Amino acid sequence: MDLLTQHFGTAQEYAIMVFGVLFVFTVVVFIHELGHFLVARWCGVAISAFSIGFGPEIFGFTDRHGTRWRFAWIPLGGYVKFIDDDNPASAPSSEGLAKLSPGERENSFRSKTVGQRSAIVAAGPIANFLLAIFVFAFMFALIGQPITTPKIDEVVADSAAAAAGLEPGDIVVSIDGSKIDSFTDLQRIVMSSADRELTLVVDRGGDLVTLKATPRRKESVDRFGNKFRIGLLGIKRSMTPEDLKYRRYDPISAVAKGTEETYFIITRTLSYLGDVIVGREDVDQLGGPIKIAQIAGQAASVSFGFLLKVAALISISLGLINLFPIPILDGGHLLFYGIEAIRGQPLSEKTQEIGFRIGLALILMLMVMVTWNDLVQLFSRSS
Repeated sequence: MDLLTQHFGTAQEYAIMVFGVLFVFTVVVFIHELGHFLVARWCGVAISAFSIGFGPEIFGFTDRHGTRWRFAWIPLGGYVKFIDDDNPASAPSSEGLAKLSPGERENSFRSKTVGQRSAIVAAGPIANFLLAIFVFAFMFALIGQPITTPKIDEVVADSAAAAAGLEPGDIVVSIDGSKIDSFTDLQRIVMSSADRELTLVVDRGGDLVTLKATPRRKESVDRFGNKFRIGLLGIKRSMTPEDLKYRRYDPISAVAKGTEETYFIITRTLSYLGDVIVGREDVDQLGGPIKIAQIAGQAASVSFGFLLKVAALISISLGLINLFPIPILDGGHLLFYGIEAIRGQPLSEKTQEIGFRIGLALILMLMVMVTWNDLVQLFSRSS
């Protein structure tokens, strides 16, 4: 109990954390499964169940189409079960199909074309990306985007910025061709580019100067005590009220900006995973369910707006992970459908079953690794 109190605070703070966790998981999972559900129903697939969570049902109802909408005890996921599903992974099963009547088979998932099945599977991750776009657009339109002039007020001695030749008064115009509108844009690119050379274009007294800078990897601690290794240049900005403005967008511009924000997060996430594969980044920075729960709870303790932003970030992560070509994930199903489209016939059930078993093993290993990372960070903070 002392460990819980140390990390999550009082009973009131613990209740806020629980609310944050349940809110994020419920919303993100619901939207993901709703994507599958809506496209499946549009394609004429009969759906037997729509579940938020796993395990025994807490409460639910059956709609006029015969779909059982259920809320279960374990809120760490969910699923849409088609009429011909025999297992949670939606792996093909001739036995399950044989149990259906001719009319039911006509409305089964496996009776649909490759294109329809692909659309149903892809709809979940796409729904997650659309949720993130909507959340960001909502915040850009209602609250606005904080804009701080990307002006350098101080260069730390012996830093990466000093080595690159950056000077106080420089205004960063672009990094690697990407336009920089605010100091926040500058920070986000630099933080995710440790040990990677960047090309900076700065406005120096009206003249454009091109410089090369390599952010140095440093350990940083946020307001909640979470540790991250990020890239730092060694520059500081002034925090006068005149330098900070909020730019609000009209609905159309807000959606465009939300799409841009979502795309940025996707590309940076893929870049990080690529660095992990080549050994430039360590896997100990990857977080699992405990880390997600901790971040969601911390966000809820700050504000509902911050919690919404965290939900959008987790939604992007869920959508992206599900598109990886690993059997058992949505991306694995899409891989099989792509092979089916090329061959003109699906892979054998035995081959697909082997693929699903391998995919399950990979996912379990990943879960063990990220959960271990979470526990190590949790207990290292307590000590």
